[in-house]
Amino acid sequence: MSTFDAAPTALIVHAHPEPHSFSTAQMATAAQALRDAGYRVDVLDLYSEGWTPALGREEFGPVEGHFKPQAEQQRAVKDGTLDAVVKAHLDRLLAADLLVLSFPLWWFSLPAILKGWVDRVFVMGAVFGGDHGLFGDAALAGKRAMLLFTTGGSSESFRPGGALGAMDDFLFHIHRGMLEFVGYQVLNPVVTHAPARMTDRERAAALDTVRESIALAAAEVGAAVR
Repeated sequence: MSTFDAAPTALIVHAHPEPHSFSTAQMATAAQALRDAGYRVDVLDLYSEGWTPALGREEFGPVEGHFKPQAEQQRAVKDGTLDAVVKAHLDRLLAADLLVLSFPLWWFSLPAILKGWVDRVFVMGAVFGGDHGLFGDAALAGKRAMLLFTTGGSSESFRPGGALGAMDDFLFHIHRGMLEFVGYQVLNPVVTHAPARMTDRERAAALDTVRESIALAAAEVGAAVR
């Protein structure tokens, strides 16, 4: 096996509508840090690609009776009739050793476009359920995932007893209910708090911190998959 073939793969799924935002700069910094660590990096920019977040019956062809999305996903996997765009994204997901979700924290959660990506691409019958189980028995067991995001509030406001509450409380439904649910081992998130209130110098320092944090995560994942 060549060195290139052995290189771990990272999929970054990015969700910010402004290409000149700090969130996008943070994503680009993370992508370069992964490349510098020897990763093959695949970036999905959902806004740029015009991703449709709504999971609807129209992507499954004729549906008889009541529409049950997960049942239709399982049927489409079995019959080989998954929507072509969803299938392409699913293939990229399954090929990655590391999944990075990159986004601004909106209403203490994922932007709608990114949640819709999870709805459509975490396909029942392909990543969990059907021939796969849940959590440690799901299809993505043994792979890693992490969150890379920005906030509007300060780090102090997201501490236990802070004005907004503990950050871990807001991330539980993503870490446990989405990522661990389909088998991922979840790494520590990389968070930049309130970049809009930073000076240019502070934002540059924050990107340096992102670079260092991603390099550490890359080393951990790389050691596990090589």
